[in-house]
Amino acid sequence: MRHLNRGRKLNRTSSHRRAMLRNLVSSLFVHGRVVTTPAKAKEARPFAEKLITLAKKGTLHARRRAISLLDNTRIVSSLFDEIAPRYQERPGGYSRILHLTRTRVGDSAPQVIFELVETELPEKKAKPAAATGAETPAADEPSSAPAAEAPAGEGEGAAGQTDPAAAADKASTPDDAGPAEGASAPAGEDEAGDKPEES
Repeated sequence: MRHLNRGRKLNRTSSHRRAMLRNLVSSLFVHGRVVTTPAKAKEARPFAEKLITLAKKGTLHARRRAISLLDNTRIVSSLFDEIAPRYQERPGGYSRILHLTRTRVGDSAPQVIFELVETELPEKKAKPAAATGAETPAADEPSSAPAAEAPAGEGEGAAGQTDPAAAADKASTPDDAGPAEGASAPAGEDEAGDKPEES
């Protein structure tokens, strides 16, 4: 029987389990959110919240205890100087676990987002509209170019944009182009298409 045996073993030895939880909580404090399995998140949540409560005290003794638990002075200073002041008025519940519908690719393990509440995460840069093909004229604006100018099949790509090579072929007409290679110039004209000077 497992009487009074709290916690999950997570299929690891005690030292490996302690190191894994320390690394998971350190990543949480650095990035504000981590994606992990539900069992690991449920096991790491009390550890993270106790560290934040310790950091809210702000004493030298609390800082030394946090360093002994996390073993990283840079993360502990970030915890005491940046994270703990955000939760000074909050009486607990500094983290949350959000379940994801997708599973992990390698073994189909369920995934969760383990994150700090009230955290401003850095926003990802939006892709330009031209690269995604989302640039389309609005329905209420009249089109500036009439649609009947060119047939749809000639020189146009899938998005309706004109192919530059096809446009160049359309633009050159036999009148303004010089004679084709191997063809002789019309009588009375030289190779450049000019009439010879008469004297």
